[in-house]
Amino acid sequence: MNNFDRPSRFSGWRGFIVSMPATAWAKQIALFPLLCFTLCFVLLSAVPTLAVAATTSQTTTRLVVGAGCFWGVEKRFEAIPGVIDVTPGYAGGDNVAGTYAAVTHPLRRLDPSNHAEVVAIDYDPAKVGTTQLLQAFFEMHDPTQGFRQGNDVGSQYRSIVLYQSVAQQQVALQLMAQYQALLTKAGFGAITTEVIALKTFYPAEEFHQDYLAKNPNGYCPDHQTGVRFPRTEFATQTNSMSEQQASSPQPDSQPNTATATAITRLQQGRQLLFITADGYCPYCEQLKKDVLAHYRGDVPYHEIRLSELFDLQQQGLVLKSKVDATPTLIYLENGNEKAAIRGYLDEKRFYQWLGAATLGDSEAYEVAFGKSTDARFCKQYAIFNNTPDGLFIDKLSGDVLFDTRDRFDSGTGWLSFTKAVAGSTLEKPDYSYGMVRTEVIAKRSGIHLGHVFDDGPNGQRRFCINATVLEFKPRP
Repeated sequence: MNNFDRPSRFSGWRGFIVSMPATAWAKQIALFPLLCFTLCFVLLSAVPTLAVAATTSQTTTRLVVGAGCFWGVEKRFEAIPGVIDVTPGYAGGDNVAGTYAAVTHPLRRLDPSNHAEVVAIDYDPAKVGTTQLLQAFFEMHDPTQGFRQGNDVGSQYRSIVLYQSVAQQQVALQLMAQYQALLTKAGFGAITTEVIALKTFYPAEEFHQDYLAKNPNGYCPDHQTGVRFPRTEFATQTNSMSEQQASSPQPDSQPNTATATAITRLQQGRQLLFITADGYCPYCEQLKKDVLAHYRGDVPYHEIRLSELFDLQQQGLVLKSKVDATPTLIYLENGNEKAAIRGYLDEKRFYQWLGAATLGDSEAYEVAFGKSTDARFCKQYAIFNNTPDGLFIDKLSGDVLFDTRDRFDSGTGWLSFTKAVAGSTLEKPDYSYGMVRTEVIAKRSGIHLGHVFDDGPNGQRRFCINATVLEFKPRP
């Protein structure tokens, strides 16, 4: 009997290992890396479904709420001063895995025991109060829609507050009662927001964390009702002060001088409203960057947050369009809405819309977008052919296109220039009407300006330009 055949002096698992034959030992050693890999894979796969306790310190507090798709909710809360971190996740359900696949499964679409898409808000109570955060929560979505927010339908999109203290519960219930009164007055139905204790919070998968920061043009619906809490001092106080004042009825908001002045300004002449979200709106930012940052037109535009617009409407501003999403552009004449459009626009679409709104059924519109031509020696030509020293600008964009120093009288009945301002125009072939010509268009707005020919004075070119699409400004 060799040593491997002798009974071991060890018992249990140690005895089993020592007493194994040499060939068995070799097989077990060969399988060891595979066993380790399998164990690691199982443990790592389970990570997304592991519940994570609230990671708050003595200087931070956590509030968990759900207001529809958590991508936009995360970004809106992150924009509030005093908020330290916002984590999308799942909570509020029973016997449901805390994963996106489980929560969005078709069988759970109308399941009241499903988790909701929520965000965990870690904040500094010395800088922002529970009341202020819950006010923002109610105002950033429609809490009357049950298992949906707009086109997002399902129990995971329900409105919910998951409190972690009696104080949070009381503030939530008190504000919900106040908001219900405001909603009822505005014609909305009953609030369906759940207010329940937080059991477990499941952080969402990495794909959903900071989604809009990683995808600036990602899905970010705005489901605000437009109903606002009265703007009083308590909204900017610390946590303890705001929670104390939340229990007291707040007075109705009163008209103020700034609001009255704004309404008066919007009721005078031509005005363009650019309505943005209160929180982060990627399409608003993109429209501002791509179009409005370069806009110099003579119709002044005013950037107004959705909450400010609602305040103006409550104080007397009347609009025909329902503004329930951002960005929205509205063109006013003497306080009357003439045109409105919603969503992102590139420069071409923006100026087509603005041209239709401001020029209407006019010769200037037909020239700008229908490539028509001014009548020879038209009234506008007579005016612009004899101006003092100055600049001719795009009627829509406000860009400088031509300079009186380059103007000359060609006798054709159309404005003539030897050149355009550098970088202000584009040229392209035009084969319309059986002719070969070179069309001149405004670089930014894309409107038709006229044509350019090679028969100018002293061998120079002749820009033959329609006067009705221009404005004149004396040289500064």
